[in-house]
Amino acid sequence: MGKKGGASEKKGAKVFKTKCSQCHTVEEGGAHKQGPNLYGFFGRQSGQADGYSYSSANKKSGITWADDTLFDYLENPKKYIKGTKMVFAGIKKPQERKDLIAYLKKTCSA
Repeated sequence: MGKKGGASEKKGAKVFKTKCSQCHTVEEGGAHKQGPNLYGFFGRQSGQADGYSYSSANKKSGITWADDTLFDYLENPKKYIKGTKMVFAGIKKPQERKDLIAYLKKTCSA
């Protein structure tokens, strides 16, 4: 993807490192931390990573992770899934969310 309105995987990697890596891993077979390992989550329904204890709100949300659902979720997780145990305020800047999603799509794809 190019410049101007496109998403940057490189910038997304920085966003992940500063805002997500404390609680999440992305590599295949990676450990769960405070949050679940994210490998293979695109196209999967929320609350499905084996071995992670999700909130019932997350398991029952029925959300399938895609660009649009992730974009909205990352803005304000607690508003998007009421009752989630994810203690993250969200990413308010749309471009940062787009960059992060581009990074996650590349890094977490099975």
